[in-house]
Amino acid sequence: MLPGEVVVLGRLADPYGILGWMHLSPLGDDPQAWAAVPTWWVAREGEPWRQCALKGLKVQGKGWVLALDCIPDRTTAEAMKGVLVGVLRDALPATKEDEYYWDDLIGLEVLNTSGERLGKVVGLLETGANAVLRVAAEGVPERLLPFVGSVIVAVDKKAGLIKVAWGSDW
Repeated sequence: MLPGEVVVLGRLADPYGILGWMHLSPLGDDPQAWAAVPTWWVAREGEPWRQCALKGLKVQGKGWVLALDCIPDRTTAEAMKGVLVGVLRDALPATKEDEYYWDDLIGLEVLNTSGERLGKVVGLLETGANAVLRVAAEGVPERLLPFVGSVIVAVDKKAGLIKVAWGSDW
């Protein structure tokens, strides 16, 4: 399986209970929509993906917990902390207009409203308040741009471009 076929939805955090449930650090704002996808994939960064069946996904306190059939108990769960979880792109629910999976943004060129090239999106960060684009260009320190309406002017996935209201010297 090619890594590009799997869209990362989050990272496994601490174990929850003794039956293999784990806290999920989601990379999106609607994990409940993912509950309809029965087959998930798990891997540590740089390792091959392996398939698991979703047994449960629910709200717990202010976060999410999940159960996968490949994590049968707390001992296994403790060893899975930090593992990425994802699903095949074709299994994901469609996004609404002006909604994006993070995976869709990585690799897009970033230009500001003056037409200056700021670099390419190399990753995203979740800050709690909003997502942040990590934009890198050769010879320039990495830029962190908030993914908010006042900064993001337009996203054109087909053209491979994100237009931003952000100065090249900021």
